[in-house]
Amino acid sequence: MSDKFLHVDLDTRRQFYAEELRAAANLQSEVLVKAFATVPREHFLGPGPWEVYFPGFNWYWTTDADPKHLYHNVLVAIDGKHGINNGHPALLALFIDALELQEGEHIVHVGCGTGYYTAVMAEVVGHKGHVTAIEIDFELAERARSNLSHLPQVEVVQGNGGEYNPGPSDAILVNAGATHPQSIWLDSLRPGGRLILPLTAAGDEDGTKGGVFKLRRQRASIAASFISRVAIFACQGARNPQLYEPLKRAFNSGNEKSVQSLRTDSHDANETCWLHTNHFCLSTLAAPSEVSN
Repeated sequence: MSDKFLHVDLDTRRQFYAEELRAAANLQSEVLVKAFATVPREHFLGPGPWEVYFPGFNWYWTTDADPKHLYHNVLVAIDGKHGINNGHPALLALFIDALELQEGEHIVHVGCGTGYYTAVMAEVVGHKGHVTAIEIDFELAERARSNLSHLPQVEVVQGNGGEYNPGPSDAILVNAGATHPQSIWLDSLRPGGRLILPLTAAGDEDGTKGGVFKLRRQRASIAASFISRVAIFACQGARNPQLYEPLKRAFNSGNEKSVQSLRTDSHDANETCWLHTNHFCLSTLAAPSEVSN
C-alpha cells in the first residue's frame, strides 16, 4: 500500500468507503452512495479507540483513536459485552437501498442505536423529508438524540418501536430481529410504502438468525420479497417464542426466495404457505396487481 494512500484525509476515505459499500452491496441509489460518503461515522461512535469486528473472523480487535479505521466495511462495537454493534455497513446499505428512499419522504427507523444509519437516511430524504428514529434503550436513545440534534428533519423517540405510532410513513427500516410484523408497522405504511423486516427464529436474545424481507403496501394487498439471510440483535417487543420453531422450519426449507406476498386474511394452510401462522402468512402466491381507477 502506498504512503500516499496511508495519508489521505477523512473526506477522501469516506469516498473510498462509499465506493466499497457500493460494490459490496450492489447499491443502485447514487444519492445513498453520496450519503455514505458524506455522513461522518465517527460522530456517532464517540472518541476512539474502538472495538472493530469483521464477520468471519469472530473476534473484536482494538484500534487506535484515528477515525480512518471506521471507513471500512466492518462492525464497530457500541456495547461489545452484549453484542450490540453499529451494524455491518454493507448489510445496512443493502437494506436502505431496498427501501428506495426519495427526497421529501417520511422514514421510520426502528432500533436506531446511536443514529448513524438514521443520519444516512436523513441525508437521502433531505431537509424536506422527515425521519422518525425509535430506540427502546434509554441510554442509546439519548446518545442518538444528541448525535442527531443538528438535523432538523430527524425526531428521536425513546420507546418500543413495535408499539409507537409514527403516523403515515413512506418507508420503515426495522433494524432488529422480529418474529412477526407488528400491526402498527403495516398500518402506518402509505400506499406504495416499503418495510424492511428481519424475521429471526432463534431464541437467543443476544443474537438471532433468520432472513430479511421487503414488504410493499399496495391498495388491497402486500407484496413481499426475500432480501438476504441475517444474524441480528433481537427486537424487544416484537418477539413471540411460539413462532421460533415455525420460523426455523420455514428457513430450513431453503425456499424463502419463493415468497411473493404477505397475507393477513384468514385461510387454511396449504402448499402456497411458506410460513403460516394464526395472524399472518408469507405466501408464494403473487400479491394481486394494482387496479387503476
